[in-house]
Amino acid sequence: MTADNPADQPEGIFLDEPTTADLRAKVTEAWREFAGALAGLLPTLGPGAYIDITLDPTASGTGTAVYSVSIRILPDGVVEALAVGNGGLPEGYRMDRSAVADLVALGWSPPGVLPGSGDSFGLRTTTGGANQFATVVSRTLRDVYGAPHPAFLVYLVHDEEDEPIDTAPLATARHEPSIDEELNLDDLDEDGLLSAALANAAEEVPLEERVRTVVATMSKTTVDQLQVDTDGDIGIRAGSAMVFVRVRDNPPLVDVFSPILTEVEPTEQLYVKLSELTNRMPIGRLYCAQDTVWASIPVFGRNFQATHLMLAVQVMTGLADELDDRLHGEFGGKRFFGEGDKPAPAKAPESTDNHRPGMYL
Repeated sequence: MTADNPADQPEGIFLDEPTTADLRAKVTEAWREFAGALAGLLPTLGPGAYIDITLDPTASGTGTAVYSVSIRILPDGVVEALAVGNGGLPEGYRMDRSAVADLVALGWSPPGVLPGSGDSFGLRTTTGGANQFATVVSRTLRDVYGAPHPAFLVYLVHDEEDEPIDTAPLATARHEPSIDEELNLDDLDEDGLLSAALANAAEEVPLEERVRTVVATMSKTTVDQLQVDTDGDIGIRAGSAMVFVRVRDNPPLVDVFSPILTEVEPTEQLYVKLSELTNRMPIGRLYCAQDTVWASIPVFGRNFQATHLMLAVQVMTGLADELDDRLHGEFGGKRFFGEGDKPAPAKAPESTDNHRPGMYL
């Protein structure tokens, strides 16, 4: 229900809803941030440093296939990278001719061309070309290997003895896999971490700081390590779900929201289904805006309760992970981290004369 006069609606409530957000722009910006962070990191590393970047198979559903890029810093500012080729991928997850052509078009040398590359594609540049190099790596991970979002990347920076090197975060990519197990509110604060973290979070502490403390505690990380995009949204990843946490000032509110389906055709049947599902939900709502189905659970900012936010994140994570499949099967569209966004198993050739693997497959 809406007010008869839009001027009577409280300012700030409807101006920045997730429905007005451009999801594609948000994802694109996340990749720009990743490429920029990688470009900024390279000149700071000395000879012998490595950066290993991997599409997390537990999150992307690629099973035993590990799509990765390994970067090594050589003397005199030389940067060398190896990208996994089909020799390092299990059958059913190997790249087709088009993907191989895309790698070559991006500037990668085929396996064996760069000395020491073995079965991997090779690329060599200098730290002076860090920006272009980072763009190539980013597009390789996104467009060829199928990483839907940098948050599904795991990276490690280390030296030749495998000792870790402390660096600034690579945007929303992660130092280590996040916890995929289902959150348990009864067990989450068993060791008193949350209570201790919030001990000084009195009312005068800004809501945003309290929210970040809760999210960091749930993610078993630090506030400084949280991944926050340019919109100020905190990204949380668990399983196949991407959940965003947004803090609003007027009125004080924490919005936990997730895109369920994109590129879906709004129909009367879809609206009826979302209404039915919303009526059955204990908290939150489902709705369609333009061509995206959203799920949202608001948490009041006044008299903020950490357990309310924890519950909202738990519910949203499970909800998004379940509903994207159910709604996709009935209404089509595109799941945010669905089959169309990751490398698909290779199909059997129609005949022995067609679709024969190339020399690098």
